[in-house]
Amino acid sequence: MTHPQPFGTPRARIPRQPPPPGPQIRPGLWKRCLWGGLTLWVLTAVVTYATKNTTLLPTLIMLGSFLVPATFVLWAYERHGRDLGANLILGCFLIGGILGVLGASVMEYYLLHPSLWMFVGVGLIEEAVKLLALMYVLHRHPHIHGLRAGLVLGATVGFGFAAFESAGYAFNAAVTMKGIDLRSLLETEVLRGLLAPFGHGLWTAIAGAALLALRRPNGRYRFTLPVLLTYAGVSLLHALWDSMHGIAIWLVSRVLGTGLDRTLFAEGYMPDPTPTQEHLFTAFSVGGLALVSLVGLAWARALARSDPSWKNTP
Repeated sequence: MTHPQPFGTPRARIPRQPPPPGPQIRPGLWKRCLWGGLTLWVLTAVVTYATKNTTLLPTLIMLGSFLVPATFVLWAYERHGRDLGANLILGCFLIGGILGVLGASVMEYYLLHPSLWMFVGVGLIEEAVKLLALMYVLHRHPHIHGLRAGLVLGATVGFGFAAFESAGYAFNAAVTMKGIDLRSLLETEVLRGLLAPFGHGLWTAIAGAALLALRRPNGRYRFTLPVLLTYAGVSLLHALWDSMHGIAIWLVSRVLGTGLDRTLFAEGYMPDPTPTQEHLFTAFSVGGLALVSLVGLAWARALARSDPSWKNTP
């Protein structure tokens, strides 16, 4: 899947345009955002735990959910997207992210049902709505095209989707039948924060690169075979990522010959596992996520290296 020149031979090197008018971001802001935001999140968690003040939960959830995605978007803007403009980056992150989670929620509610193939549907739907959200944000920017712009803006929409989705997961983890579970909330935010760079942002960066690399100068999109194959490829990576727990259970069953119930594959749940099953499950699930991440990173890197304007980035 890591083809270095999937959309034709590189075009002639085009000089970068100066940043468009509007608010500009000072270099190094992503570092200050990361460390300052992490400090505020830890401080908010400590105060919330000490005072049991539930009014701090929205602050804790939003800080934890947006910290890593926003940091990566700032880094991508500073390194590779200054000529795109801060306003467009912000629009892709907020508008694209919100439209993505709304569209995915509606389509998954009406179209998906529990089955062995449910996560394939999730991957196809969520990657489609993120691309549609990107196209909506760019409908007034027909001049925005090219592989580099697709990588940066696609990643921005993906990270916006991830931030709002993580906020929802954190809220669900916190609110239980027995009250507020602060520990579960913090564990959810830490885990999703660590995994954020290898999920939605990466997949939509690849898909966005394919979409904008073949966009016409008049702003129209060309849904050619490379675009469709790229969409199918990132949807498959997404599906494998989401179903890795179930895949790990199936692999444990095959290796140990335990004959686990087939329905456990879809549920991602193993009742009363033995120590051996637990160790194998952890190895297969973590190893599988790492493999999916490496494939996605290699794919995105190959795309970036095939674009001359990316090499000109200061």
